[in-house]
Amino acid sequence: AAKEPHIVDLANFLNSMGANIRGAGTDTIKIRGVDHLTGGSYAIIPDQIEAGTYMAAVAATGGQVLVKNIIPKHMDCITAKLQECGVEVEEREDTLLVRRTGKLQKANVKTLPYPGFPTDMQPQITAVLCLAEGTSLVTESVWNSRYQYVDELKRMGAHIQVDDKTAVVEGVDHLTGAPIQACDLRAGAAMVIAALAAQGQSEISCVQYIERGYEDIVEKLRALGADIRSVEDPCEGAELEAHIS
Repeated sequence: AAKEPHIVDLANFLNSMGANIRGAGTDTIKIRGVDHLTGGSYAIIPDQIEAGTYMAAVAATGGQVLVKNIIPKHMDCITAKLQECGVEVEEREDTLLVRRTGKLQKANVKTLPYPGFPTDMQPQITAVLCLAEGTSLVTESVWNSRYQYVDELKRMGAHIQVDDKTAVVEGVDHLTGAPIQACDLRAGAAMVIAALAAQGQSEISCVQYIERGYEDIVEKLRALGADIRSVEDPCEGAELEAHIS
């Protein structure tokens, strides 16, 4: 079973309603059926992957952002890898100050069950590594066929070669804006990151995937100074346009 913090939180939520679930956070979860569940009130934990996505955006574009309302311990695996890339991360009680002023450095990333590097951050970190100096290796050990987004990054000038579960990423000086597509939720987040860091304007289609997992992502990024907006395509529905101003 998945062992991420949100899995444990889900089990805690269900147990608070009368469920009988044991083992959340381990390889095996045991669920004993009950007659019924009750109502209740429950405060969910902050989203590890949403926070990690904004941290990756800072890494790709540069600048400084204070990410609030997080559990820093849940971010350790992401923080460590970004620091390896040359990103400064200052941990506070329930916030992380993320800053990148120098050049990005290469890094090797392998996705693993929690507390390892999360597979749901793999596309986002790959977008970052496209702009790092040197050659980086990204190895996907959790899910198959998770490199469908690579062709979209190549449209923007990225140098990536995929061999089975490993992507070889040759860092480039810059990415160039292009029409690109969100293949799935996390790939869509990676497209947003790449578009914000790229020179020129990008148009991202199939943004329903992104909106499913990121609340008010356009407004949050605009509040940070991003030049991004949501537009309606009469044929395809909503799209995102993003570029550095």
